[in-house]
Amino acid sequence: MNKVLLDTDIGSDIDDALCLAYLLSHPQCELLGVTTVSGQAKLRAEMADAMCKAWGKDIPVFPGAEKPLLGESRQPQAPQAAALGDWPRANDFPQGKAVQFLRDTIRANPGEVDLLAIGPLTNIGLLFALDPEIPALLKSLWLMCGHFGFREGRYAEWNALNDPVAAAIVYAARPEDHCSVGLDVTCQCVLDAERARKYFKQIKTFGPAQDFIEVWFSSVPNVTFHDPLTAACIFNRELCRFVHGNIEVELTSPKLSGMTHWEESETGAHKAAADVSPERFFEEYFSVVK
Repeated sequence: MNKVLLDTDIGSDIDDALCLAYLLSHPQCELLGVTTVSGQAKLRAEMADAMCKAWGKDIPVFPGAEKPLLGESRQPQAPQAAALGDWPRANDFPQGKAVQFLRDTIRANPGEVDLLAIGPLTNIGLLFALDPEIPALLKSLWLMCGHFGFREGRYAEWNALNDPVAAAIVYAARPEDHCSVGLDVTCQCVLDAERARKYFKQIKTFGPAQDFIEVWFSSVPNVTFHDPLTAACIFNRELCRFVHGNIEVELTSPKLSGMTHWEESETGAHKAAADVSPERFFEEYFSVVK
């Protein structure tokens, strides 16, 4: 079993919900808890809790930071929360406890936790600043973050852009296994709405995620599996080709803030996904979420 902690901005892009569905469905995943980040963190926590309850699981959920360490949030709302409706869920979450929950859980399971962050890195940056020993206590750190230039173009990825200072703190940390799955590979894993609906309608326990998806498809014609790909690599790292290197986050130039600078090195502190087989990923995903 893999002991996983999930930090998510569920409610903005639909792939967070699809990632949570994967973790809740995976027979080798022991989901220790979920923390939420970005605007309307409590509504995001309600979404996560509604999904956990639909899967019949009692998972601790904590709303976390709503604003980045500096500046204002670029995603102050969680639009998919409009589809919560009457789905059973908690609405009395402890406030201001997300980072402490992460800290306590990791310290109670030293060397055993896979920490998966698929939103802006504010909660994780605060965690590492509060307790600098935490990175060394992780089994692995997985980030859906960055764009490293393995394919054409260079630009700031959304999670890094939403809190560059927190991203810089997280990339400066040195867990034993520091892995990033960035836009270079995630953007290759796309389903159009028609094909995606065919898959999703066959899933027996999809519950509120089905309603969240329809909010997404009301304005976007496809879904990119950024976060589910990152989660799947925890259990099957061969889905992507990873290379060693060093990653630094741009902070000095306002126009480039949040850019993830990559330098390949066999002795580098980071691993970044450089290539992916979308067919193998979708086979993996829908063999678990079914």
